[in-house]
This record gives sequence, C-alpha cells and structure tokens, in this order.
Amino acid sequence: MAEALRFHYDVDGDNFTSAGAASVEVKRKLRQLGFDAETIRRVSIAMYEGEINMVVHARGGSADVYVDKNSITIILADSGPGIPDIDLAMQEGYSTAPDNIRALGFGAGMGLPNMKRYTDEMKIDTVLGKGTTVTMKVYFTTGKSTSSAE
Repeated sequence: MAEALRFHYDVDGDNFTSAGAASVEVKRKLRQLGFDAETIRRVSIAMYEGEINMVVHARGGSADVYVDKNSITIILADSGPGIPDIDLAMQEGYSTAPDNIRALGFGAGMGLPNMKRYTDEMKIDTVLGKGTTVTMKVYFTTGKSTSSAE
C-alpha cells in the first residue's frame, strides 16, 4: 500500500442512538480490506469505547482512522472539558459519568482501560477546558490480505 487509507467520521455528541456508528463502519471497511477477525475486533472495541466517551463526556468529536502497511491508527479528538487526572481515569471502574448516563447503561469506568487493553499503543493528550485527543495504534502481521488494500 503506497499511502495510508484514511476514514473520517464526525461523532454526534447529542445522539446516543448513533454512538458507535463510526466503529461499525470501520469494522465493515476492515472486513472488505481483508483484515483478520482479531485485528477487526480490537480496533472495533477500542474505537467504540472512544466514541462512547466522546458522547458521554465531550458532546462529540471526530474520529480518524488510518490504515497503512503495518498498522491501524485511530485518532479521536474532542473539544470537551479535558481529563483532570489521566492516571485516575485509567483505573478500571473509575467514572465521572452522571447518573442519567449510568441509567442508560454507560459510564461503568471501562472506556479508557478497554481502549488501552485492545490496542498496542495509546497516547492521551488533554488540556483542561480545551479537549482531549486519544491516539491508538493496532499493529498487524497475520491474516491480512495485502493485495486487497493496495
């Protein structure tokens, strides 16, 4: 593949029913490109968790996915409140989601931990009052049909 494929999605922060739509679309595209099921699963879970976080905490944002010859990079960016304590936010079960969001079944405090668990690299850049950008990378070596992505 000469240059990375790029897929861009806007994540609507006012609509829980469309939350996860970008990860479903990326899953479909990765299948079409011939990726193995495990790579697709890892990317889909990490991206879905990030989308939900953007809806719950930041009123939406954007998702960009880059597919190159060695990896899939997911960049999730929002203009939300930022993350005051990344170490605390990375602890399983820690959540700042309001009760109304928890009543919908979200906000269990597994978003960021799952994003890290299902990716090979994860970096969080956050500025309080300005927003957060999460960059995740999944490397692949097997099960990928390179001819279909070129």
